[in-house]
Amino acid sequence: MNKFKIQNNKAVVWRQFAHKGYSAFASLHRQIRIGVLSIATLTVAAAAQAQGATITGCLPFGGDIEGASSSGELDEDHDLAELTVSGTMAPLSQLQAARIVCVLTRQEIEQAAAQSVNDLLKLVTGVDVWQRGGFGIQTDISIDGGTFDQVTLLLNGIDIGNPQTGHLSADFPVSICDIERIEVLEGAASRVYGGQSFGGAINIVTRHDREQSIELAGRGGSFGTAEGEARLSFALKRFSNRISGGGGRSDGGTLNSGWQKGQLYYQGDYEDDALRLDWQFGFSKKSYGANTFYSANYPNQYERNQRLMTSISAETKGRFHFTPQVFWNRSWDNFELIHDSSFGENFHRTDVYGLKAGGHFNWRLGKTAVSALMRHEGILSTNLGRDLEPEQYVAINGQWSMDNGQCYYTRSDDRITLSFTLEHNILLQHWTVSAGLMASMTSSIDHRFRFYPGIDIAYRPSSNWKVLFSYNKGFRLPTFTELYYKSPTHEGNRDLKPEHNHSFSIGAEYRWGGVESSVRGFYHRGTQMIDWVMYAPDDIYHTAAFNLDNVGVQVQGKIFLSEFFGRDTWVRSFSAGYTFIHQNKHDADGVVKSNVAMEYLRHKFVASLSHRIVGHLSMSWDFRWQDRVGSYLSGGELIPYHPYAMLDAKILWSNPFSHPSPLNSRSSTHTSYLIPFTSYISEIYLQATNITNHHYYDLGSVPQPGIWLMAGAKFNLNFKL
Repeated sequence: MNKFKIQNNKAVVWRQFAHKGYSAFASLHRQIRIGVLSIATLTVAAAAQAQGATITGCLPFGGDIEGASSSGELDEDHDLAELTVSGTMAPLSQLQAARIVCVLTRQEIEQAAAQSVNDLLKLVTGVDVWQRGGFGIQTDISIDGGTFDQVTLLLNGIDIGNPQTGHLSADFPVSICDIERIEVLEGAASRVYGGQSFGGAINIVTRHDREQSIELAGRGGSFGTAEGEARLSFALKRFSNRISGGGGRSDGGTLNSGWQKGQLYYQGDYEDDALRLDWQFGFSKKSYGANTFYSANYPNQYERNQRLMTSISAETKGRFHFTPQVFWNRSWDNFELIHDSSFGENFHRTDVYGLKAGGHFNWRLGKTAVSALMRHEGILSTNLGRDLEPEQYVAINGQWSMDNGQCYYTRSDDRITLSFTLEHNILLQHWTVSAGLMASMTSSIDHRFRFYPGIDIAYRPSSNWKVLFSYNKGFRLPTFTELYYKSPTHEGNRDLKPEHNHSFSIGAEYRWGGVESSVRGFYHRGTQMIDWVMYAPDDIYHTAAFNLDNVGVQVQGKIFLSEFFGRDTWVRSFSAGYTFIHQNKHDADGVVKSNVAMEYLRHKFVASLSHRIVGHLSMSWDFRWQDRVGSYLSGGELIPYHPYAMLDAKILWSNPFSHPSPLNSRSSTHTSYLIPFTSYISEIYLQATNITNHHYYDLGSVPQPGIWLMAGAKFNLNFKL
């Protein structure tokens, strides 16, 4: 008979850490206090310390550190600490965690031949990136065969989703150089992250350096592409700050796909023995040729977007960890069906603001967490929402219309969501049981609270193996576009109801030394799933709702050869993953063409190889093969998508004095170089995407560009205040 033992939840502290970054979704509730090595930089540390531990890839939610050496033993100079958090409201250690997250670490981000944040997500096995152009300018992101509206996107734990349309949610105000890691949680998690976490969640965690430094970066290449960036990091006593900004332009790799963009981002924090504060501000602006974004009949579409976001979060350090959060996002959108014409032109302004209050505490029977959220979503538009009276019209400031005279928002809508969540985590010797319940009410429906339960279970037969099971119920409100949009090509439906999803997942994870592997099966039973569909080849798109079930399996693994053969080994790491998805359609008779929900990746295979060339010169290869279900319209005919393969590569030279910068960011390693300042080129690289110059269609009738070459460099100036 098993003897179950209640685990001691005593937290631990690393004495000298530099990166008080918050793990994936832990930023909603608490920061990770890990010390000497951070979750996402451990792989980089291996390059600087012989036999350093390496942790990347798919990890328990939020990642973990097994130890400071390859043997997994912690240094005796450091007290043990709670090293990880999980996909629950209360942080759990790696051993206790009951969910799996895929983590792209900073080292993997630097090695990848990626041009944007969205390009990086293509390397995650379970993520589908629908792309209409280069550099992530026109990109939709989905998980497990879902739609781009069913994913919660977060920046340092703050939801930056756009209720106008998921097309605009992936407009991040940060660049690749700002990112510490990217964490992906697959499967419904509404009880933890709210309604839009219907099919999963993606969190972008930015760098949080305390060293005094200036970094300049530039790159250029094919199709007249040029980008420049600058960032400043400095710390003053208990305050740390990081400011970054940049911009770029390109002619685009295909017809009507040129773009211009710019962004500005600031983050700061304050910490003492009783409190930690984190705040951030972001602004982004871009304009681009949208090609056949909404319809193949209009190849000269154009769009302009702006986004402004800010948030403040805190955490107390007493017996009860109180974690309040305040946020506000505003976005502007101007869409032209025909560029430089008012025909089919739309203007939209969306505001999202909210307050979240909660916390967690440890006691003899485990960890308990509670939270309350108020989220307001509102839109002013020339197309979306209910008609305003003339005296209620709102002037469109800074409007881009080609027509003379003042433009006005003539429609509006808004809704308020209230939700309350309770979660408890039972921690036993070989088991973790995390169960929770969210009660949610939305003013736009019927002012009734509905309940969304979830339970995650992990069984650990040994320290290397973990078996996991999850059930979670999720929901999603229709976007304003799905409800109201009307144009020569599309027609919304204001009678749409919220989507609901019963998500089941079972899997296993094995980790030993430099080997990581996992297998996962899932079943998502969806009701009232919203799609844009055509009932005849010459029809326009209508929003409709169907019952759709997604069933799939995912297998992936990584091996870090430096763990076995030392950091000077030629091949450093290799990873591969495969996902298969099958969809069962109900109530979809008569549909000729789906544009969203019923077009998904049936097969996706990804593989990455990183190896050393000579000295500090290294190279990485990324391969992707995928097969999409569905078709696109061309010349009035439906043409099925064809499978295609992509090969990308990057050659990187890293300055040994600046790499790995994550390890040096808060440690004293670099101190001797900071008197009074040190300047150097930190890296030079050459990257190529689509090396085989394969022309293909990823979404709709928009052809994707062929081979795209880019070269770039980074320059650092470290100083001491």
